[in-house]
Amino acid sequence: MEKVIELENLNKNFPGFSINDLNLNINKGYVTGFVGANGSGKSTTIKMIMNLIKPDSGDLKIFGMEHGDYEKTIKQKIGFVYDDNIYYEGLSLRDLQKIIAPVYHDWNNETFYNYIEKFELPLNKPIKNFSKGMRMKASLVLALSHNPELIIMDEPTAGLDPVFRKDLLKTIQEIMMDEDKSIFFSTHITSDLEKIADYIVFIKDGDIIFNHSINTLQNDFALVKGNRSLIDRDTEQEFDYISFKEDTFEAMTKKPRKIAEIFGDEVIIDKISLEEIMYFFNGVE
Repeated sequence: MEKVIELENLNKNFPGFSINDLNLNINKGYVTGFVGANGSGKSTTIKMIMNLIKPDSGDLKIFGMEHGDYEKTIKQKIGFVYDDNIYYEGLSLRDLQKIIAPVYHDWNNETFYNYIEKFELPLNKPIKNFSKGMRMKASLVLALSHNPELIIMDEPTAGLDPVFRKDLLKTIQEIMMDEDKSIFFSTHITSDLEKIADYIVFIKDGDIIFNHSINTLQNDFALVKGNRSLIDRDTEQEFDYISFKEDTFEAMTKKPRKIAEIFGDEVIIDKISLEEIMYFFNGVE
């Protein structure tokens, strides 16, 4: 399977936080969700991928190329949608179009105006007068107008209303009809990813905890609930994570069939959401 992003033993140290020996491969032609709590290392990882900050050590390749001599080639193929505004706020979208369009070989004015109309954005209004939602839409328009092969989004739906989030997910689905496109999508809104993601990467304290297909998470993981009296030293070992609440327990398992054999109808075995999986992996008492 062709890789669009390859991170090998990547390290970056800050006071009070570090990314240690991070290994991650992102497959071409898929939507990969990147999840984790605030401060887990999502934005730092994305900034290293975008060459906005340098790793202390390790190897990083985009489209099989290392940043440096090939950076201009790499950036031509990437559309970047960032949580924070990275443009001069006194400029309008029309101004930005004139500045950015000549930079990209595949810039398409028709695509640009189509997205302007789709997202109902003003062309001549300064960015500083845009709402947060409008700024995110503007960032998306500029990222998509040069026909990128890889689209990287850092918290694009953070703080936005459900209507725009729904429109964004629909846009992503339309983009992915082109099998040559790939999307790396960082967000803390896990319900969005459950609708569109093919793979989920979970990072905690600078370490990749898992990188699974959404089908694996939905089919192999299960939520188990029952009476606390059912749990002893032996049965507790059958769960990956477990939480106790007075007389009951709630747990996550990757062995739902075995749990059913052990407990029968004394427990409830149910599908587990991505949010619940993150809750257990983040550690529960």
